[in-house]
Amino acid sequence: MLKISESPLNPLDVIEAVSHPSAGAIDVFIGVVRDHNEGKPVALLEYEAYPSMAEREFLKISDEIQQVIPGIRLAAIHRVGALRVGEVAVVCAASASHRAEAFTACRKFIDEVKARLPVWKREHGPNGPYWVGWMDARCHPEHEHQHHNHNKTL
Repeated sequence: MLKISESPLNPLDVIEAVSHPSAGAIDVFIGVVRDHNEGKPVALLEYEAYPSMAEREFLKISDEIQQVIPGIRLAAIHRVGALRVGEVAVVCAASASHRAEAFTACRKFIDEVKARLPVWKREHGPNGPYWVGWMDARCHPEHEHQHHNHNKTL
């Protein structure tokens, strides 16, 4: 189970996907929408993804980790759409014979998912919505005004 979902996530679905009789340990990461980011209040997050590309990348990440840590099983679901504070955005799980491998695999999995999955996040706060990770592309009225005036002088 490595997928993108528009429906609310149930961590038990991901746990069940990695459960098997030889798994003595299952480690789970649950990413939840919090009420702030970088010191600014957040009321809502919108996640967008290219589902088929994201699911292919999920599989690629999973295969890479399974080559490094043999015998583990991985599963994950990432939510898309509008999520309010407290809602589950992503669930990753790793099972292994022992806890050390499960912890290591789950940590590596979520780190790679955050770095590589083609999922985009737009935060809604007191200054309006903005895409996370695109701070350099944010337009500010005072900058637009200065730029506009500069163009007039040319």
